[in-house]
Amino acid sequence: MGRLNLMKSHLVSFPAPVQAPNSKRRILPALGLFIAAPLVAEFLLGNMSIVHLGLLAILAPVYGGAALLIRECVRRAGRGWPSIFLLALAYGVLEEAFLTQTLFNPNYLGLNLDLLKPAFIPPLGIGAWYTIFVLTLHTVWSIPAPMALIEALVPRHADSPWIGKSGIGGFATVFALACVCMGTFSVRMDANHFVASPAQFTWSAAVILVLILSAFSIPRRTGEMRAGPAPNPWIPGIASFGFSSAFLLIPREWSWWAVLVYLALDMLAILAIGTWSGRSGWGAIHKLSLAGGAAMAYAWHAFVQTPALGNPDTVTRIGNLVFAMLAAILVAAGARRAGISISMR
Repeated sequence: MGRLNLMKSHLVSFPAPVQAPNSKRRILPALGLFIAAPLVAEFLLGNMSIVHLGLLAILAPVYGGAALLIRECVRRAGRGWPSIFLLALAYGVLEEAFLTQTLFNPNYLGLNLDLLKPAFIPPLGIGAWYTIFVLTLHTVWSIPAPMALIEALVPRHADSPWIGKSGIGGFATVFALACVCMGTFSVRMDANHFVASPAQFTWSAAVILVLILSAFSIPRRTGEMRAGPAPNPWIPGIASFGFSSAFLLIPREWSWWAVLVYLALDMLAILAIGTWSGRSGWGAIHKLSLAGGAAMAYAWHAFVQTPALGNPDTVTRIGNLVFAMLAAILVAAGARRAGISISMR
């Protein structure tokens, strides 16, 4: 689906593979993630009005299916958040290059959005501004943010699988079918029935393959902590909110300057979180704080965004408030479940 608006986190990896769950109760957080992913990606963002909530029937198998499959594969492999981010980026390329083709379509669905014009790269047929923008949305918000919010609700099972092999097979089937449906829909509904070139599909597939291989081959963190304590949980949360808000506010009219600012924000966020996450005391509350800050940036920005589906009327703004409140409740509930006070020290 097209998006008009959008921090990366680097968190601790886990040293050894874990076993599949035996408790049927873990299906609840799995289903929670299945629903939370599209709600964050499209509705909390404000890209879709609450009147289109029925589209969850289509969006949940794609966004939710991807989030759940990524999480289960990473947790079973005993890996951590760096792998999740790489796979989230791979998913972003899959959706935008294959399912919707927005990376290459100069007039997606005939909406005259001109997504590719800022910082256009003719040899690749892509816009650098939109490519970095939309892939950041997926790498941060579509997959990791809802995952962190839901995991915070079940801290004892945050690092272990939630579903068995048969469940993974079922969700994988649903995800694959949903991808075929979305891809077919995008071509049929496009005014010009746009289809990217074979070369564009080929190098996009190569990028996805490299990202997947990298996710499961990057070195695991040794567990040795750097000197100094982890920051107060409010600090990464405020930083996350600030970086995310800045990302959302950068106008496309800046073109290549916008690209440079995006890259600078990404590097600063990676450096800060990479440093913090290696310190003693870094834990679940900090990860929740990062996700919460990013989610709240989405929430406020939804009020000033014109949705791609729906009108910026009273009903839509009430919906924005509803989704913002739900996100805030998730953050508060996660902090409470973690048993940690987030009041200022």
